[in-house]
Amino acid sequence: MAAEDPNSLSASIEVAVAPRTAFEFMASGMNQSRWALGSWERVDHGDGLFSGTSLWDASTLYVRLEPHPELLLVDYRVGKDPEDLRRLTQARIVPGAELGRDPESCVITLTTWRGAAHTDASWARTHHAYRTEMHLIKGRLENEFPAGV
Repeated sequence: MAAEDPNSLSASIEVAVAPRTAFEFMASGMNQSRWALGSWERVDHGDGLFSGTSLWDASTLYVRLEPHPELLLVDYRVGKDPEDLRRLTQARIVPGAELGRDPESCVITLTTWRGAAHTDASWARTHHAYRTEMHLIKGRLENEFPAGV
């Protein structure tokens, strides 16, 4: 089964935490080990470089985070070679107030672009994994940083 869009995927979820809390969570390379199915068992290599093990094929994936706090945006440079990382993924946090919702909530959106290395099967898998990852992020944030605490 092929994903609907051959070039990019996006998934989002509303989370009942303050936008800054969500941003800090998404901008932490070690926190990705708690939700990124393609990069488990995170290792911090220093200088913003992390690696993790894919739950799909046990391969190593490297990621360098580029947080943009003023935009509530995190760019993730990813790849199999730490010297050749591509900016293929990003997380954007939209404050609830911008959407006319509770100001202590936000919407987190993950977007990824299809690189040449993605097969049709891996792209379809990413399509399904993103929806699961959104629920993992929501669960972690709302249970670890409950509103009003």
